[in-house]
Amino acid sequence: MTTGFLLIDKPTGSTAHDVVARIRRSVGAKVGHAGTLDPMATGLLVLGLGGATRLLRFVQIADKEYVATALFGVATDSLDADGAILSREPLPVTSAEVEAAMERFRGNIMQIPPMVSARRVGGRRLYELAREGKIVEREARSVTIRQLELVDLAPSNYPEVTFRTVCTTGTYIRTLADDLAQALGGHAHLTALRRMRIGSLDISQAVTVEEAVRIIEASELDHILVSPSDALSDIPKITVDDTMAAAVRHGRDLPDLLVPDLFAEGSGEGASPVRITDREGKLIAIYRHDRSTLRPQVVLS
Repeated sequence: MTTGFLLIDKPTGSTAHDVVARIRRSVGAKVGHAGTLDPMATGLLVLGLGGATRLLRFVQIADKEYVATALFGVATDSLDADGAILSREPLPVTSAEVEAAMERFRGNIMQIPPMVSARRVGGRRLYELAREGKIVEREARSVTIRQLELVDLAPSNYPEVTFRTVCTTGTYIRTLADDLAQALGGHAHLTALRRMRIGSLDISQAVTVEEAVRIIEASELDHILVSPSDALSDIPKITVDDTMAAAVRHGRDLPDLLVPDLFAEGSGEGASPVRITDREGKLIAIYRHDRSTLRPQVVLS
């Protein structure tokens, strides 16, 4: 069975589910994705094929990079261009003012999930409640904005502001854009959003859905698949000998003293994931470093 990661450059207008369904029909194997993208958004969508679907959660927790464009001065009910306009008030800010406001949004910040998000409140998805015209209280959540920079600003009473950000998983870019506008005295909504990177996986490695289908039909999928070990290269790695590889394949706990190179690669303490590969570099398991023991999380067949 085909196993690995397929990097897709998602077009606007399609959902992650649409892309997964199209690739599943072509490849004839189990397919999942690591982190959805709104229909309006474009860019990197990471698909797991076959056994790699069990590893998608480790891709999803990686930092993500986006380039976004927001229209300042115009608020919509969805915080993006697909929503209904709620207000229109001029907000003729300058680049210097935007850059100054950005300073307060770098580092750890609190965000309130938008009503159109998939987060659950009281057992219901927020977007389901929003479709019913309901607005409920949402608890603010901590996220980390590692980088935030102004890329471009088109001067106007309603300026278009393009920015780049690197952030932790769970960050809502539409909320970040509106919060930034609120710090300047108004509101904003996204007009474009492109995901450039998830962890070490970059949009430059991606192909379109149509290209992927052609490659699959030509039986050349292996040429574009990213191996599980390479896809998770942000996670510290241990290479084990044949004896220990056999123990790993049986899902046995391992004392961390057996793998001193774990510490050399700086994984640290706590329940941090660790890649375990055999002598050929093939990923055989993801373990977690829990105090003085390595415990299996996913063991590949």
